[in-house]
Amino acid sequence: MVRLMDVATTVRSKNAGVDCITFDIIFKDEHAYRVVKESGVLTPERVASLYGIDQERIVRFVTFDPARAIKFTIRRLRPSGSPGETDVMGSQMYAPLLDLEVPAEALQPAEAATRAAV
Repeated sequence: MVRLMDVATTVRSKNAGVDCITFDIIFKDEHAYRVVKESGVLTPERVASLYGIDQERIVRFVTFDPARAIKFTIRRLRPSGSPGETDVMGSQMYAPLLDLEVPAEALQPAEAATRAAV
């Protein structure tokens, strides 16, 4: 297995209005995107588990083939900027995704060989 951060060019989170945070995962290439998408390693159930939330808080989970991207949106417990809310802009919420293990096949063959030699 390799980590999501090894096969994605962008892993980010940001505000999606005052009540939601949206997450974008954009992959390095078509091959990595397809392998991760088809592996089922990144699903609404997995997102709920990673973030310790009820799956009902995931208001949208989509794959977008033209952009080689997976996007999901979660509902906040408190509105952005309210007392007790910990990330006003939602920009620090992506971290649990970085170390998510994905199939090693997501690496291109040359990249996988280089990693194996190290």
